[in-house]
Amino acid sequence: MNWDDMRLFLAVARTESLTAAGKALRLDPATLGRRISRLEDVLGCVLFVRSPRGYGMTEAGERLMLRAVQAEQALNEGMEDLRGQEGQLTGSVRIGAPDGVANFLLPQVTAAICDANPGLEVQIVAQPRIFNLSRREADMAIAVSPPKTGRLSVQRITDYRLHLAAHREYLARHPPIRSLADVSGHRIVGYIPDMIFDSELDYLSEIGAERVALASNSVAVQLNWLRAGAGLGIVHDFAMPFAEGVQKVLPEAVQLRRRFYLVRYGDDRKIARLSRFAGLLAEGVRAELARLEALA
Repeated sequence: MNWDDMRLFLAVARTESLTAAGKALRLDPATLGRRISRLEDVLGCVLFVRSPRGYGMTEAGERLMLRAVQAEQALNEGMEDLRGQEGQLTGSVRIGAPDGVANFLLPQVTAAICDANPGLEVQIVAQPRIFNLSRREADMAIAVSPPKTGRLSVQRITDYRLHLAAHREYLARHPPIRSLADVSGHRIVGYIPDMIFDSELDYLSEIGAERVALASNSVAVQLNWLRAGAGLGIVHDFAMPFAEGVQKVLPEAVQLRRRFYLVRYGDDRKIARLSRFAGLLAEGVRAELARLEALA
């Protein structure tokens, strides 16, 4: 067994798919499948359960992944030392985040970090769900509530604000909204109720909305509905500068506040490269969020 075997194993474990891993590795899926089977033969154990839905790790695969990730991190640290680039970050970092922060905050923040660290590669996985860091779906994740289980390190980043909002053209076409009681007569945009993955995202219950006429699990889709003048919805203040014409409604009566956390696998605190990146990321998110909220 060599490092190349571990590299292929990690790609399949992280994507749970030969096709996706093959694309990332620029390797034919059939060849990759044979390499994984050969690795299992060498180790004398089954690493993946094959199914039409993809490749799920067995208990043996989970154990190997823990060691493979540690080896990968040690290799990255060693390469940085040999390059003598102590002042710069290199290698790859994957961030998991809800699509609101992934769409409207992380692109600017990570681009600035990469400008200062040309050898760094950043991947943003934008999905409206909770990430499993123990399975290395990402190196770190931004969350809206701190996890209560697992060997995880949790750092508060900053608070953020949300308001009820609509496009000015929608407001011009519909009856005026002078109080919360008037909201019930308007079309509501929000999350699909049974796909709200965190109770902190159940915004509409706080304004008494009983029916969501236009629903999506994506913040970006919801914002685009509002931009199109489709109805009323709760919007992150930091997203409003990206939606010309969308304005706050009842800003004094509807003021929501939530918090972002940076979540990492506990052992990663010992890895200087990831800790440095985490510090830059948190600092950048705080600064960019403050800038955008001031424009909202």
